[in-house]
Amino acid sequence: MASVPQRSPFRYPGGKTWLVPYVRLWLKSLPRRPREFVEPFAGGAITGLTVAAEYLARRVALAEIDEGVSAVWQTVLGPDYRWLIHKITEFIITRESVVKELSQTPRNCRELAFHTILRNRVQRGGIMAHGASLVKNGENGRGVASRWYPQTLANRITAIAEMRNRIEFIKGDAFDLIQRYLNWKTAAFFVDPPYTAGGKRAGTRLYNHSQVDHERLFWLMSKAKGFLMLTYDESDEVRSLANRYALRVEEVPMKNTHHAIMHEYVITNQGSCLDTAPLELEAAYLTRKLLNRASPPQPQLQRL
Repeated sequence: MASVPQRSPFRYPGGKTWLVPYVRLWLKSLPRRPREFVEPFAGGAITGLTVAAEYLARRVALAEIDEGVSAVWQTVLGPDYRWLIHKITEFIITRESVVKELSQTPRNCRELAFHTILRNRVQRGGIMAHGASLVKNGENGRGVASRWYPQTLANRITAIAEMRNRIEFIKGDAFDLIQRYLNWKTAAFFVDPPYTAGGKRAGTRLYNHSQVDHERLFWLMSKAKGFLMLTYDESDEVRSLANRYALRVEEVPMKNTHHAIMHEYVITNQGSCLDTAPLELEAAYLTRKLLNRASPPQPQLQRL
């Protein structure tokens, strides 16, 4: 992660900064450089921002359905980014000022963008779902100010704005963006769907939009004409879906918040995110591809 500049204005639970080196390896392993890098579940968009900044694709397309997160990207990539920077750098942060600010109803997109960044920085764990509580003690007893770095945020927003001619943002459903690029041979998809805290069995929602039809997602992405990378928590259900739709699975190590080593699945249709892909993996993939069913998923199949 030391080789990954922090480019996103968000601090996201389940963020993918640690995965960026693997994405770089995967993109470099492809037979050609993608023209379009498509991230349909943008969130903090650290992967798409890295691709744009390092020219790993010619253009980046992001989509996000969440109203607040969308407002941030619309503002940062639009003419109001300077207003947002000024609002962030001039805001005097105390618990009282935060409560007062967030009690007001945003009147427009840029005010909603500021509220969203503020929530992301002052609510516990960066959780932006409705009902999340404010940080109490925070780092070094600084309370709500412990994650509020106005100049850092200003620098990141400025850097994003400077490359906005290479980034397209679409407010809307991830599946709409996927279908738009599904038949493009020049596209590379990075698909990281949201999930609940602690995996699919947990009840606490990290995000306002965390319900995804995973079966439909796998079925749709298996038909992509371009390149594909899906990321998921390690589970038998996910591996079963990957096998069903003739997608290859690689396991990459990661550390959780307690610094325990865990594995995440990286699921692709071409290329490898590891230094070398085992020949057995390639043979298994080709075998499954021959058996791949073209029929759409049945509605009775259980979602993850």
